[in-house]
Amino acid sequence: MMVQAQTMTLDEKLAIACKAAALSDAGDKEGASRLIRTTPLPPYLAKVIKEKVGLDCLLNTGWNLSEVEAEFGQSWLSH
Repeated sequence: MMVQAQTMTLDEKLAIACKAAALSDAGDKEGASRLIRTTPLPPYLAKVIKEKVGLDCLLNTGWNLSEVEAEFGQSWLSH
């Protein structure tokens, strides 16, 4: 699995969240969901998902896992 090696500033994350909210308000829930998942998933949430529902679920969510890889390492995402 190739993880997006991209960090984002808080302002960039906020801009994406605002665009996603606008899509959602316009009735494009799927587009909003896809867009919001381009922001990095917080590592603590990734840890909970991995522990509670498994690694495959985490990897298949479509979230940007760049911060997870930076904090836990690539090997954490492979087992």
